[in-house]
Amino acid sequence: MNLPKEFLLGGATAAYQAEGATAVGGKGKVAWDDYLEKQGRFKADPASDFYNKYPIDLKLSHEFGVDAIRISIAWSRIFPNGDDAEANPAGVQFYHDLFKEARAQGVEPYVTLHHFDTPDALHSQGDFLNQHTIDSFVKYAAFCFEEYKDEVSYWITFNEIWPVTSGQYLVGKFPPAITYDFSKTLQGQHNMMVAHAKAIKLFKDNQYEGEIGIIHSLETKYPYEGKKENEHAAFLYDVLANKFLLDATYKGYYTEEVMDAVNEILLANNGEIHITEEDLAHLDAAKDLNDFLGINYYQSNFVKAYDGDNDIHHNGTGEKGTSVFALHGVGEQMFDMDIPRNDWDWLIYPDGLRDQMIRVAKEYPNYKKIYVTENGMGYKDDFNTELIDDTPRIDYIRKHLIACKEAIDAGVNVAGYFVWSLMDVFSWSNGYNKRYGLFYVDFDTQERYPKKSAYWWKQLNENRDLSSNDIG
Repeated sequence: MNLPKEFLLGGATAAYQAEGATAVGGKGKVAWDDYLEKQGRFKADPASDFYNKYPIDLKLSHEFGVDAIRISIAWSRIFPNGDDAEANPAGVQFYHDLFKEARAQGVEPYVTLHHFDTPDALHSQGDFLNQHTIDSFVKYAAFCFEEYKDEVSYWITFNEIWPVTSGQYLVGKFPPAITYDFSKTLQGQHNMMVAHAKAIKLFKDNQYEGEIGIIHSLETKYPYEGKKENEHAAFLYDVLANKFLLDATYKGYYTEEVMDAVNEILLANNGEIHITEEDLAHLDAAKDLNDFLGINYYQSNFVKAYDGDNDIHHNGTGEKGTSVFALHGVGEQMFDMDIPRNDWDWLIYPDGLRDQMIRVAKEYPNYKKIYVTENGMGYKDDFNTELIDDTPRIDYIRKHLIACKEAIDAGVNVAGYFVWSLMDVFSWSNGYNKRYGLFYVDFDTQERYPKKSAYWWKQLNENRDLSSNDIG
């Protein structure tokens, strides 16, 4: 099986996870700075020192067949407080230099405006639950569209709205670490989608060249053991994490079955949501303007009916078998299927990616194309200066690329794939022991070492052959 020649092969990064330099060049604080310091487990400085090392990473990209790179702009590098009257010149120039170097290396930048890092001054006032943050984001987006219009051809408004809001208000693993607040979780999702709609409409109204889209984390929800009694739980969980956002993206409103499910979840958890006609007008105006959908995919879930209390244990240490995820009024994720999983209990299930892409194409026919914008394997790599053998990662990537080809063969317009991550980066809840990169980063020296997967990737870009994990 071979990938199409035009299929884009890229690598993904994110500002806070890669740049380091969290207080350099006039950068403003983000909520993560104090949150991680208070936890005392790890911090995002120096991360991969991408702030200084990006010429090396882009050169490696060029040499190893990484044709595009996902980069996010740190909002607080541009506007330290999120809503400043004037932009920070040092931050603005940093991204000019970064994009210029990407172009010089022949690596296409795909640029995300928001990747989990709202400036602290806005985050502390309710983040996207506050209308002022929505307005400030749109102004920030407008600035970036204009400032970088000659350097960036592909824009992404938000990365992973569901993980943001669920991390903040449901699981409690993101600041402000609130748990089991379904009202804030769903309201945050809706409000971020309104911000997306306003930004994408502004981009199109100003007739900027290039393309713009959004990234959703879409984990396919299956009924546990295929049993009918678990189908409704899987549906509710799908609405909560996937369909609510997809409706907002491509329908411009929430269908009756989606709102019935949302209200069922909220009723069970004493919650509420406020959706105005003005909000829906913004969503409707943007529903056909998305040039692409980015899908971040790492796993699927098998969901069982559940009527107990909310109970979540997030496995942030890699102690396999410790995950618990049960939501009152929704369902419980099960982990005892005969499906491989990594040390963080993420199920390795490529079929879920194929099924999700086919589902999007079927249910939202106004989609234009799909990129897999993140996919990769968290792995405890053994360092070896001769060759870092990460064959399990190669196998993971290869099988998910096969799923992409199967979706293409089923008629889905899948345009490319970005491996998470280009190089090893800082992980929000796992620090530095969970590695994803094609390139090993020694976080003490910041030296880069190509892993076996990097050599395999280079070979793949040349021959497009998905038949083997071997090199040569």
